[in-house]
Amino acid sequence: MLSKEDIIVRVNETFVSEFEIDPALLKPEANLFTDLELDSLDGVDMLIHLEDNMGVKFDSEVFKEVRTLGDIYTKVEQLIAQHPEMEKRNSDTV
Repeated sequence: MLSKEDIIVRVNETFVSEFEIDPALLKPEANLFTDLELDSLDGVDMLIHLEDNMGVKFDSEVFKEVRTLGDIYTKVEQLIAQHPEMEKRNSDTV
């Protein structure tokens, strides 16, 4: 199973590579929209990139609750724990 640290690294890599966000800003308390300056279209793109890069599928209703980078770390960790088959897909892509 991916560790919390592995999840953080992979999520952060997605933000740096896909949105050119300064790694120094990637802290759990960073608000996606005010601190990282993502807009609603970026939010949709982020969701797609995270699903592809992490091998998880976000429920759009659950995603509405996500406001911070820490929320994303937690949701990815929960999804992988609830769906061990995602772990298999994840390990195949690493």
